[in-house]
Amino acid sequence: MTAPLSTVSRVLKALVLGRLKNLQPAELVRRYKWAQAGDMIQVDTKQLARFERVGHRITGDRRLGPSLGAGYEKAHVAIDDATPLAYVEVLPDEKQATTVGSLLRAVAWFDVQGITCRCVLSDSGSAYRSRPWREAVAHWA
Repeated sequence: MTAPLSTVSRVLKALVLGRLKNLQPAELVRRYKWAQAGDMIQVDTKQLARFERVGHRITGDRRLGPSLGAGYEKAHVAIDDATPLAYVEVLPDEKQATTVGSLLRAVAWFDVQGITCRCVLSDSGSAYRSRPWREAVAHWA
């Protein structure tokens, strides 16, 4: 006895087997991890918004009007790839001098923790492509 196509389709969808790609096992995520602390320090920035006053998501009162932004700050983050240690600073911008200064303070902090930085990985942001940045990390290359 055969089941109607609509029933078969409904059952397969309920089992999350309605698409051919779902029949194939998912590829395992292969995350690299450096063996020794300090082998790879990853750096990046995250933009953080500032506000003049608390908005409706906190107060629940939309009658106050929009909460206008008061600019941004940048969180400069340096993470050791082999350990759970991270160094974070919140600074006013991500200009060349600020970014290089943050890196030097992060390296000094890691050194106090007993981690010697040997390599730095960053994205291709403008501050990370600058001459001062390249000069600061030249002795790790």
